[in-house]
Amino acid sequence: MDIQEEQARIVKEFELLQDWPERYKYIIKLGSRLDPMNEEDKTEDNLVKGCQSQVWLKADEENNSIRFQADSDAAITKGLVALLVRLYSGHSPDEILNTDPEFINKIGMAQHLSPTRANGLASMVKQMKIYAMAFKARQNIR
Repeated sequence: MDIQEEQARIVKEFELLQDWPERYKYIIKLGSRLDPMNEEDKTEDNLVKGCQSQVWLKADEENNSIRFQADSDAAITKGLVALLVRLYSGHSPDEILNTDPEFINKIGMAQHLSPTRANGLASMVKQMKIYAMAFKARQNIR
C-alpha cells in the first residue's frame, strides 16, 4: 500500500470513532497489537531521545525499504509509535523523508495530546526520518 493511502486509511479509521475517549482506547489497542520487540533490542542506543516515557525504535533495511520495530513502557505512547510504524514501515527512505505524518493533524490528535506527549511524538517522527536519511546515504554509497 502506498504511504499516502495508509495515511488516508488511518484518518478514516479515526473518523469512525465518536469521541476522544474512544480514540484513546483505539490508540491503546493499536499499541497492544504491535509486534513484540526483542528484549536485547531495548538498548540505550535504540531509546528515542525527547520522550518522557521510554520508547525504543529500531530500523532494518529490507529490499530498499525500511522495517521499523518499536516498543514503549506507556500504553498511549506505544499506540502512537504503532501508528508511526504502520505508516512508515515497508517504505523507501525517500518516501519516509518526503511524507510528514499529516494524519496527526487531520484526526485532531495534535490538540488532544499533552505537550510532553506531543514532544515525544515529534521525537519519534524525527528519529524515523534520521534512520531514513542514514539508509538513503548508505544506498547512495553502494
